[in-house]
Amino acid sequence: MKLNELKAAAGSRPANKRKGTGVASGQGKTGGRGHKGQKSRTGPTVARGFEGGQMPLIRRVPKRGFTPIARQNFQLVNVAQLERFDAGSKIDAAVLYEAGLIRNAVDPVKVLASGELTKKLVLSVAAASKQAAKKVEAAGGSLTLSGV
Repeated sequence: MKLNELKAAAGSRPANKRKGTGVASGQGKTGGRGHKGQKSRTGPTVARGFEGGQMPLIRRVPKRGFTPIARQNFQLVNVAQLERFDAGSKIDAAVLYEAGLIRNAVDPVKVLASGELTKKLVLSVAAASKQAAKKVEAAGGSLTLSGV
């Protein structure tokens, strides 16, 4: 068997509709486009969102909200995920990145309180929830917030 001899299983691929191939084919004459009108012609078709001159939905609905100029996208790590590290280890963004817990080592990291922590860890992150800070300190660890 060679690559050029490979064929799809019979019936697994529908036959192409050959447009404009005579009236008896079912796709002849107008080729499934109906009679006249902009959508029957060749070339660019109606713009996306165009409603025939009626005020489009996107313009009828009012604008809402805004994008804060100094928004911070934190990378979130739960306390339960920190359980994988050895007791006493120092953890920062670079260590979390190497462990595969965050996407990159540049964006700020925030620790959240989901789960339990039993090991003493030394954390250095940008932010942490109050409950997460309590859990880290209750386990005997320390938390340094670098801010953003």
